[in-house]
Amino acid sequence: MTPRRASAWVAALGIVAAVGLVAALGLAAAGCSSTPSSDPAAALRRAQSMTPADARLAGLYAQSCKACHTAADSGAPLAGDAAAWGPRWAKGLPALLTSTVGGVGGMPPGGQCFACSAADYETLIRFMADHPS
Repeated sequence: MTPRRASAWVAALGIVAAVGLVAALGLAAAGCSSTPSSDPAAALRRAQSMTPADARLAGLYAQSCKACHTAADSGAPLAGDAAAWGPRWAKGLPALLTSTVGGVGGMPPGGQCFACSAADYETLIRFMADHPS
């Protein structure tokens, strides 16, 4: 890689990191903890029983999303919990993707899904928020 190309790459990473940081701070200020469901026990049971139909996505979900999005005390919105996902979904899928890629609250960047593509993130977010395409 030439020095000029490396410099451009580093500058692009800086912009991506800045956008992710701004989005994460905005979501943190808006309150990133789970909104309680009207029936927390039912929401937890539903979250723990959900699995993506696609085997590849189910594997990514099991490795990277499931530990937090099926644990009531993690601070992450439970998979399938409309009360928790509603305010997040209202901000739009692009904001959710930015938060996922950049990390937000206790979630590390990308949810530590090193094999996820942007399309995988979108599909997994839609799955967990119960908003199929």
